[in-house]
Amino acid sequence: MAEHYLSPSILCIMLTALVSITGAKVPAIIVFGDSSVDSGNNNFIQTMARANFEPYGRDFPGGRPTGRFCNGRLSSDFTSEAFGLKPTVPAYLDPSYNISDFATGVCFASAGTGYDNSTAGVLGVIPLWREVEYYKEYQHKLSAYLGRRKAATIIRESLYLVSIGTNDFLENYYTLPDRRSQYSISQYQDFLIGIAEVFLKDLYKLGARKMSFTGISPMGCLPLERVTNLDDPFSCAKSYNDLAIDFNGRLRRLVRKLNQELVGMKIYFANPYDIIWDIVTKPSRYGLEVSSSACCGTGLFEMGFLCGQDNPLTCSDANKFVFWDAFHPTEKTNQIVSDYFFKHLKNLFH
Repeated sequence: MAEHYLSPSILCIMLTALVSITGAKVPAIIVFGDSSVDSGNNNFIQTMARANFEPYGRDFPGGRPTGRFCNGRLSSDFTSEAFGLKPTVPAYLDPSYNISDFATGVCFASAGTGYDNSTAGVLGVIPLWREVEYYKEYQHKLSAYLGRRKAATIIRESLYLVSIGTNDFLENYYTLPDRRSQYSISQYQDFLIGIAEVFLKDLYKLGARKMSFTGISPMGCLPLERVTNLDDPFSCAKSYNDLAIDFNGRLRRLVRKLNQELVGMKIYFANPYDIIWDIVTKPSRYGLEVSSSACCGTGLFEMGFLCGQDNPLTCSDANKFVFWDAFHPTEKTNQIVSDYFFKHLKNLFH
């Protein structure tokens, strides 16, 4: 659903007022990554990795599926709202939006993608390098719309949210033979870290200065990984969780290095492991009830097209569940995680 077109002059007045009223130094949220933050880009490419059908989006404003792999909003949407911006971040490929919408927030993420190009190839989704190319295109449109100086200010002052990495392991390395035949798991992590470093430096060269860079969650606790855990059925897969801890440590070292090397760049490493582990192991502390299975279908393996509207087993109240489908959190979990990180982001970037 498109928003009303704003003239560049009105938008500039609104942005100036926002900064003066709230003290906010974040004029826009710019999002890169995978299904954890894809707000609908995959609706507009040829792929099976889609969520543009019910019951996805049933708790989204208007009760409509948007392409978000969730019953409602994503953590990136909540972060945008917390900074005083729009309550949702629109997908760049959605033709119902235009540059006046994207001037205060835009999402380039693609469900099913990863750092590794071959991960994007598994389901034919947008590779990370292509997300960067779309971002360059966006910069040109923004300059044409607002003028080069105002556009440069938005590029510099915006908060960049990056959430990616899980698919490289679960969809690619541990599912298909190619990368396993080329790399040990430690070598593969180093390979991904190298790609992450190039990506972050590319964004820096393109003007990014404020970033929230997300690690990976305890992926062994995803319902799908629990049900396929042959060592200890329906328990969190310890090997995957140990890998997540190891990889997050490598990402943290990369962030520390780049914060020292890149003058004027401030990267916050948003490590979701501990908060999501706490939610999964102590759901009642967060007002949740079920963490071992998901809301959709049996809650054990359904996601994407298997999570269809005709499944009679889908729960009636997603707010009781940590996970919406076998791979993705509910809106309530997304809000808890966003609120957790916003405290840190507000101190760093306000």
